[in-house]
Amino acid sequence: MVRSFALLAAVSLVAIAVPASAQSHEGHAAAEQVDIKTYTAEQFFQSTSYSVGSPEGFNFSPDGRFVLVNSDATGVFNAYLMPVDGGTPVPLTASADDATYGASFFPGDGRLLFTADNGGDELNHLFVREEDGTVCDLSPGEKVKAGFAGWSDDGQTFFATTNERDPAAFDLYAYDAATYERRRLFTNEGAFSVDAVSGDGRWVALSKANSSADSDLYLVDLAADEPAPRLVTPHEGNVSYGAYTFNRDNDALVYATDEHGEFNQAWSLDLLDGERAAVIEAGWDVAFVQFSPSGRYRVSGINADALTEVEIFDDVTQKTVTLKGLPEASLGSIRFDADEKRIAFTVSSDTSPVDIYVADLGNGQATRLTTALNPAIDESDLVTSTVARFKSYDGLEIPGILFRPHGASADKPVPAVVLVHGGPGGQSTRGYSAMIQHLVNNGYAVYAINNRGSSGYGKTFFHLDDKRHGDVDLKDVVASKGFLQGLDWVANDRIAIMGGSYGGYMVAAALAFHPEVFDAGVNIFGVTNWVRTLKSIPPWWGSFRDALYDEMGDPETDETRHRAISPLFHASNIVKPLLVVQGANDPRVLQVESDELVAAVKANNVPVEYVLFPDEGHGFRGKTNRITASEAYLEFLDEHIGR
Repeated sequence: MVRSFALLAAVSLVAIAVPASAQSHEGHAAAEQVDIKTYTAEQFFQSTSYSVGSPEGFNFSPDGRFVLVNSDATGVFNAYLMPVDGGTPVPLTASADDATYGASFFPGDGRLLFTADNGGDELNHLFVREEDGTVCDLSPGEKVKAGFAGWSDDGQTFFATTNERDPAAFDLYAYDAATYERRRLFTNEGAFSVDAVSGDGRWVALSKANSSADSDLYLVDLAADEPAPRLVTPHEGNVSYGAYTFNRDNDALVYATDEHGEFNQAWSLDLLDGERAAVIEAGWDVAFVQFSPSGRYRVSGINADALTEVEIFDDVTQKTVTLKGLPEASLGSIRFDADEKRIAFTVSSDTSPVDIYVADLGNGQATRLTTALNPAIDESDLVTSTVARFKSYDGLEIPGILFRPHGASADKPVPAVVLVHGGPGGQSTRGYSAMIQHLVNNGYAVYAINNRGSSGYGKTFFHLDDKRHGDVDLKDVVASKGFLQGLDWVANDRIAIMGGSYGGYMVAAALAFHPEVFDAGVNIFGVTNWVRTLKSIPPWWGSFRDALYDEMGDPETDETRHRAISPLFHASNIVKPLLVVQGANDPRVLQVESDELVAAVKANNVPVEYVLFPDEGHGFRGKTNRITASEAYLEFLDEHIGR
């Protein structure tokens, strides 16, 4: 459950799990004098990206010899068997074009459930790979989007959602694990989001967004004579609710709520008597809660100042599990084997991509299975970020993630890039980003701003930009230039703005509405015409549409304001160089958005470059395209703000 809808995905820092909080400072200390090697975009992206399977799935093979991982080693994501004892991963899928992600092994054999879309169109289908390698589409049809939703406790049934009946609604199905015959468990006729299914198949947790600040939880008892959603969060005012998971005894729902303060807490709801109790209370949002197969271990994450602190709590010993043999880095994506003797998990840092580890829960000893960073790159040449805050135009404190290049000093000031995340309502977090490290390694400071309206800093901060997009949030971004100019190691006359999706909108808006502030802009599939975008929302966003309209405004009644904040209609003001990047298959920000912006800026006789990817959607699936894009970013910035 997240409070931010993040309907326009961010091109920003990757979210990771970190066991220690960051120290906030403004980066005025003298830079170390070091000689570093400079690397190309291709070298950075020759690092391999890894992830593990779904938290609702079986991530260890039935014989315990392999872990299910996803890797882009071939240039596009595919599913692999990773030997637990070390060795070369064995490919399970072999897509050359479409990002493919393993979701779960079958509990008793070598079959695999996985998802894949078509060219970035986000219409994921659910597939099964048989032991002989043949593949069956379990959700066939045009314009269908499907997803894996977990297994029954006995392993005889798996659950999936699909919008085949109604493009705007996801129904819940139960599939027979032997025959793939299915039956519909829940017909979604109320704009609900299916959040969780209990292991006994009796309970379904649903959430429904009433507005961007207010949501509800419902339960469906499938054992009832006439199963129907039942509201379990009656309340007054704006309170946000969402489901994390059911416990392993199938008698309680663990849910998220900001009812008791600024941040999401984890609470439990007894499914029979309705009793509620606090599970996890913290001074930051509880990002997730999950359980091991028997329920002995509870895994939770706290989003603490752009870092997710992970805890593995042993309910038998009443102690937190301590893992040994790990580098000083970050862990996340904890996955248990069936016997709860081992876990697989990810380890990462600002300077190292995600690697896969396994650990013995008996002695806590961890073993590394992968080396993701390109061996041609010396990790000491890369940069660790810090959390840096500044006072905005009205005195509000704004946080962000700051990357300072090696050698940057008052004697050698460097150009800077303000990086704006997507959303609206996303968050830039600490962690490894090849795109950012490539820029920093090539001499650019990067400040990933979390302007007002960002998630992770409390519900008040999150809602400060409601129906004020392109105004108060943009003013924060503009004010960040002054913050950077106050750092003696930043070249105060060479500061650009960059962002993806909603962040791309902020780039175009900054150049159109504050044309003299930034020296150049990089707009990565950003919205330029809110009138068109809000009227062309993909149908599978149906359950979130009203909440988005509440935050951004209803296009039927707020078109005048949407036109006023849309850069396309004010593109004649743009006087600074602009790079636009777009995917031809983008279902969220249509190609026409970028086509029209580029044409309008060209009419101003302003330098504008356009990179169009025919095989991408809203984001980059292919490694080759990520390399091409990063090379374009650097070449453009070198030309217009220099190094």
